[in-house]
Amino acid sequence: MSVEQQVPAEVSLRGGVAAVSCNDAYSFSKPNRPEIVLVPGLGVEGDIHAGVTVRHRSRVAVDPLQPNLRQVHLIQAELHDEVRAEGFDVPAGGMGENVTTTGIDLLGLPCGTILRFGAGVGVGVGVGVGSGGGAGAGAGASVGAGVGPGQGPADVVAAAGRATLDDPTAGAVAVLSAVVAAEAERADVDDRPAVVVTGLRNPCQQINRFRPGLLKRVLGKDEAGNPVRRAGVMAVVLRGGVIRPGDAVSVELPAGPHRPLDRV
Repeated sequence: MSVEQQVPAEVSLRGGVAAVSCNDAYSFSKPNRPEIVLVPGLGVEGDIHAGVTVRHRSRVAVDPLQPNLRQVHLIQAELHDEVRAEGFDVPAGGMGENVTTTGIDLLGLPCGTILRFGAGVGVGVGVGVGSGGGAGAGAGASVGAGVGPGQGPADVVAAAGRATLDDPTAGAVAVLSAVVAAEAERADVDDRPAVVVTGLRNPCQQINRFRPGLLKRVLGKDEAGNPVRRAGVMAVVLRGGVIRPGDAVSVELPAGPHRPLDRV
């Protein structure tokens, strides 16, 4: 796969949050919540998939030391509308996403895109989380802006340095590392809750068990025979804070050249 991507000029840089979801137990779908709390470098507070190292059971079974680039799962509500028109009842959170968005083509974004939540620049709400380990974020975890060495998302990069990575993971980690470093050097600190998009969800047969026949709607092939994955994107938490339905979403593209999203 090429490591450069041309982002279409018409890609929307603003959207909104339609729903938020989390669950403290393993399940395919996640129940909607009135709000969720992002914890830097860990994920969604209290969510089963929060952690510095992988938490998805299939990934843990292969190598539990892999960095968790799948802390937050996002799906655009427009996909739900599309499959609903084809007869599939898929509610927000139905495919396990934490954040359901509107107005943004998530799948068209390059690796390293920052999504910031809220109407404007926020204020600091605590210290960043460092050395979080692999366990889910508990109810007492701190939120806020932890982007330096040994803090928040830097822990994920450090975990990657201790693991053997495949090419898609190594590429995503390199981009994440650059984004974290750039964020730490910003003069105009933006403390809004934020995530860094790292890659694509890799759809599997669980989707067919949820809704028979749905998998082929979210996993196909392009003209060259390459997989086309449409079941949402994965992200690492850059800055912590609360996200609620109705919040605005701002898109910040990374410096070029852009790396296309790959499965993580």
